[in-house]
Amino acid sequence: MTQAEIQDPVLDEVPEPPPGRTKLLDRFFEIRARQTTIGREVRGGLTTFVAMAYIVLLNPLILGASADITGARLSAAQVTTATALAAAVMTILMGVVGNAPLALAAGLGINGIVAFQMAPSMTWAQAFGLVVLEGVCIVLMAVSGVRERIMNAIPRPLKMAITVGIGLYIALVGLVSAGFVTRMPDSAQTTVPVRLGASGHLHGWPIVVFCFGLLLMVVLMARKVPGAVLISIGVATVFAVVLHEGFGVGGWGLTAPALPDHVVAAPDFGLFGHIDLFGGFASAGALAATVFLFTLVLSGFFDAMGTITSVSDEAGLSKNGKVPRMGRILLVDGAGAIAGGVTGSSPNTVFLESAAGVGEGARTGLASVVTGLLFAGTLLFTPLAGIVPAQAAAPALVVIGGMMVAQCRNIPWNDPDYTIPVFLTAALIPFTYSITNGVGAGLIAFVLIKIGRGKWREAGWLLSLLALVFAVYFAVDGVEALFR
Repeated sequence: MTQAEIQDPVLDEVPEPPPGRTKLLDRFFEIRARQTTIGREVRGGLTTFVAMAYIVLLNPLILGASADITGARLSAAQVTTATALAAAVMTILMGVVGNAPLALAAGLGINGIVAFQMAPSMTWAQAFGLVVLEGVCIVLMAVSGVRERIMNAIPRPLKMAITVGIGLYIALVGLVSAGFVTRMPDSAQTTVPVRLGASGHLHGWPIVVFCFGLLLMVVLMARKVPGAVLISIGVATVFAVVLHEGFGVGGWGLTAPALPDHVVAAPDFGLFGHIDLFGGFASAGALAATVFLFTLVLSGFFDAMGTITSVSDEAGLSKNGKVPRMGRILLVDGAGAIAGGVTGSSPNTVFLESAAGVGEGARTGLASVVTGLLFAGTLLFTPLAGIVPAQAAAPALVVIGGMMVAQCRNIPWNDPDYTIPVFLTAALIPFTYSITNGVGAGLIAFVLIKIGRGKWREAGWLLSLLALVFAVYFAVDGVEALFR
């Protein structure tokens, strides 16, 4: 049974849209053809926004935590504006051009590369210049068809393994962001890197909010209540606000459910257009800058590939393993990196949290347009974006992640060509907090097994070349050290 059928079993009873603007929306976004409704799309777009609105607050913290080679630090207000602006524009473009329920924003992990690896070796303008070059490279691969060929060349069992790995990944992200699972401070000296709660036990009202929201969401979805995810997030948020404002409960982490002192805040576009395309090669050195660019391209390429494939599968959009309008989707995703550099928000890419909107019924680009418009609203209403705590939004990631893991049933576990590659892909994505690492390890193992069994022709030259590229990617620090 597909996720679409779980969400609403009466798919054949989607009403005929009335004439006028509604019918134009239906025709443009193929709403009825994809067995959905405008109401579901709006609900899904809102759910995706609520699930990923934290990036507007988190990205400034990450980029602002590091200084560039001159000692300059980025303004939190400017990064907040840049984050919301890029997410709004690119997510709306994804909806209109790609007609897919995929939202974009500054990518986690890759923004850390910009902040902590690139910025100390060059100025911020030069770092964002390399981000623009990354986007240009990805766009060129999308336009030439190379990127789509690579995605289509990856065997379906490995694609399903990517979906499973991403499901585990976003569930883990949800558990960690809620504080249900925490890292051991002395994990280097122990055999247990993570633990339950902050001290091996669950305690505190924020955890209660998370558990309440999770259980409510599970029950509502089991009862097939429309809007189950959004209702649960909303109810849990109200519960959190009452605890915080009425009883002074703390310990919420990054986002406390505090009612803002003021609703409107003026955006600051100070970072827009401040880029130096090639200055980083002079500041950091040609080799180091090339390594940075290579890392950005590879991470952006395969992180997005895994997310697009898995979320599209979950939405029931894939046909014979291929996603409609994939060329356009990949083009918009590549343009997201360029937009991230131009705005000063770091590379924008498709977000895993798009799966939350899909779980709420989103099937078309109309949901992305709704999400993008809400991001645009945060340019003026940034204080409101901070009301929803992680403990209220995280249950959506756990539940949707669990649904994505159900792809395990379709993997040919008894085929020796796939058993280990599939396992490595699915395991390393959550274990290393990187889609790219999981995809790389799985491809390398798959190609080596084919060669070892004398079936190197079945692997093909394209996958063999990708395996070699990933081998260089994993060894890049050692290669760079040889030239120091």
